[in-house]
Amino acid sequence: MFFSIIFWSYLCDWSWFLLSVISEISRVAPQQFYGRVAAIQGLLVEVGGIQRHLSIGSRVDLLARGDKTVQCEVVGFRNDRALLMPFGSLDGVGMGCKALTAEQDPVIFPDQSWLGRVVNAMGEPVDGGPPLRKGNLAVPLKNAAPPAHSRQRVSGKIDLGVRALNSFVSCCRGQRMGIFAGSGVGKSVLLSMLARNTAADVNIIGLVGERGREVQEFLEDDLGPEGLARSIVVVATSDEPALMRRQAAYLTLALAEYFRDLENDVLCLMDSVTRFAMAQRDVGLSGGEPPTSKGYTPTVFSELPKLLERAGPGPGKGTITGLFTVLVEGDDHNEPIADAVRGILDGHIVMERKIAERGRYPAINVLKSVSRTMPGCNSDEENQVIMVAKKLLSTYEDMAELIRLGAYRRGTDPDVDAALFYFPLLEKFLSQQKIENTSMAECHAELTRILSIEPTFDTNDQAGSDA
Repeated sequence: MFFSIIFWSYLCDWSWFLLSVISEISRVAPQQFYGRVAAIQGLLVEVGGIQRHLSIGSRVDLLARGDKTVQCEVVGFRNDRALLMPFGSLDGVGMGCKALTAEQDPVIFPDQSWLGRVVNAMGEPVDGGPPLRKGNLAVPLKNAAPPAHSRQRVSGKIDLGVRALNSFVSCCRGQRMGIFAGSGVGKSVLLSMLARNTAADVNIIGLVGERGREVQEFLEDDLGPEGLARSIVVVATSDEPALMRRQAAYLTLALAEYFRDLENDVLCLMDSVTRFAMAQRDVGLSGGEPPTSKGYTPTVFSELPKLLERAGPGPGKGTITGLFTVLVEGDDHNEPIADAVRGILDGHIVMERKIAERGRYPAINVLKSVSRTMPGCNSDEENQVIMVAKKLLSTYEDMAELIRLGAYRRGTDPDVDAALFYFPLLEKFLSQQKIENTSMAECHAELTRILSIEPTFDTNDQAGSDA
């Protein structure tokens, strides 16, 4: 019996080795072409001699001086030359350097052993751990979204662990939501809460254009060991070339698709879509595209739906629940990228600076946040409770200025009086520490309990004294 176990273990290892060899052989191109560098303008490299063997998105390796290889991507053509942009530094690249066509289109070979690891945009480990094991299935980085008629419908609420979202912005498995906020309002902390608390099988987290100093803080303090254990983190810092930042977004979705096809419920978190759009803008401008609104090129608005539509329910049982942050410039929630993304996704979560300034975190404005699947996924009783709570918050917000000035006297309007009583209770309910985790059932039970409290106040007191 013992020798049988040893034999089968050896046979399995040998089978995996043969599959890996076959996979590597299939990736070798039957022939390879090369040209020469003809001109360099900034980060744009012009190559002649192989333009007929290339297309937009093809990979080319430049052989720089000192036996250095610089990987590039074709971004356009001009005057019978291919226009390339590099994934790294162009140091050592000069006129006449050889340019080799890559062996194949860009793909990734992920494996379940990647869970708990941190990789760069090329799929290489950057956490100091051992080399990553390559899987046998090739996943294209720029994969197309599943056909609309073959996708399953979103179904079943997903527990996000955040009270403001579980109650007021309920999300279904396979739904795509945007988190819209200015800089420094708490997007990264909210993402870390979702990664730790969400009831998903796998987390794929893409940090696109992230500050290099904050990556380690996010991994150790915000995400933590328990969150990292079921996650793969893709990192492309703000100082990396535009192609690396853009590819980090493509790799994030490719990894999510791999685990979705294994019939997992995947939570895909990306911070941020705006930096992906900025990277695509840099690529487009370098290739000669005309700038449009706020300097964004037309390909930015064509690439956004191609990227975001890859999330959602798949043809099988697996799903990708996508939560994408959008960095709104100047706190303008109607700027071009925010407006475009809001029209693509299935809802939006709005975080506001004025809420953060008064000390309530996460700083989610539940009145401006919308989940397009929420009414259908909640029961009638849950929808009724949420509607009453939103009405109270809305009434308070309408009268907030008069209340702060002390111009409103209690007893004037029963609806405003009720809003004055319940507002502090609802604010406390919406406030949550990043280490807290509240289930969906607990959220609705607590919200129901708050609204069942009988209002008590002295009608002779000025409302402004309590505001």
